[in-house]
Amino acid sequence: MLDIKFLRENPEIVKENIRKKFQDSKLPLVDEVIELDKLSRAAKKEADELRAQRNKHSKEIGALMAKGQREEAEAMKVLVTSQGERLAELEAQEAELSEKVKTIMMTIPNIIDESVPIGKDDSENVEVQRYGEPVTPDFEVPYHTEIMERFCGIDLESARKVAGNGFYYLMGDIARLHSAVISYARDFMIDRGFTYCVPPFMIRSDVVTGVMSFAEMDSMMYKIEGEDLYLIGTSEHSMIGKFIDTMNKEEELPYTLTSYSPCFRKEKGAHGIEERGVYRIHQFEKQEMIVVCKPEDSMMWFDKLWQNTVDLFRSLDIPVRTLECCSGDLADLKVKSIDVEAWSPRQQKYFEVGSCSNLGDAQARRLRIRVNSKENGKYFAHTLNNTVVAPPRMLIAFLENNLNADGSVNIPEALRPYMGGMEKMLPKN
Repeated sequence: MLDIKFLRENPEIVKENIRKKFQDSKLPLVDEVIELDKLSRAAKKEADELRAQRNKHSKEIGALMAKGQREEAEAMKVLVTSQGERLAELEAQEAELSEKVKTIMMTIPNIIDESVPIGKDDSENVEVQRYGEPVTPDFEVPYHTEIMERFCGIDLESARKVAGNGFYYLMGDIARLHSAVISYARDFMIDRGFTYCVPPFMIRSDVVTGVMSFAEMDSMMYKIEGEDLYLIGTSEHSMIGKFIDTMNKEEELPYTLTSYSPCFRKEKGAHGIEERGVYRIHQFEKQEMIVVCKPEDSMMWFDKLWQNTVDLFRSLDIPVRTLECCSGDLADLKVKSIDVEAWSPRQQKYFEVGSCSNLGDAQARRLRIRVNSKENGKYFAHTLNNTVVAPPRMLIAFLENNLNADGSVNIPEALRPYMGGMEKMLPKN
């Protein structure tokens, strides 16, 4: 969420940013919120002045009574009563206007970084760099569920009976591989200085609206019926929420955390749920990383975060590339974002396995995450997040890139301690 003062002083910058994001329908909101803010501040000013007068007159009543000037005191009481009634009207008006301003401000997109490429949607994202040589095997690579089935490692039919499409049972070596990847990712991030955390898997509505846009909330979140709780779509929501309503010492920054959680998503929209596979599903597990830092450090941390994901995938012999998200593909709170995509030998193309985002002070402003500096006073922190690894989607890349012609799957050296020393998975079928 933008600072209302910034919008008030720079309406054309805000409008140009909206155009860059191809959200022209939001352009009238800028003028509308400026007018509402003007009315809100006018109501507040009048209320403050009236409140001061009322307090002054209330004190005068006692002085008049002490002097025996009862008629003057009674007249002053009538005035104070009328001032109280007007004050109540102004306070209600101010509250209503402030809420309207807040609602609109939460729909106006954050100012994107000047380095972000301009484009309408993800088809115009820009490749930045490739890491590792893409594999083109001389044998046919089966669909990922077929590979898993050879290891008796997946049961989608039973999951559909139990929960419907978008769920799965992982079994045997595939289930073990899933857990091994998560454990390896946890230790990988701990070794890079991040503090490990297991967060709450449900969050309240004020945290939800603090960490994401209304559109994202509607398309992603499952609400717990009868309670002010939502299942998390990713642990970064809960992790950033950890700092809600906090005043943090500047000398203690940055906070660097890595978290494990299950994730739950409605996946509402055009993508739908594929019955055959586990690429887009309602439930999965994930290792995440977040940073809360000083504004001047956020771009440095942005580069460190996506590099962590690249390094982890390369340590597992998976070729990847980084893709700069264009303006139209950025969620409204994001300043800048890079996707990490893994190579698919079967499809002969890359697909998304992680996303790194710098949100500037947008989440901190919504959640009131502030920093106290001896030199610079109080200000809002910057927040960032990035996927470390998210199986079972990551398993697709792992299985395809480590598959052998005989159906066996190589276990990279880094992962072997988490697989009981196993160097190769052998198919059951």
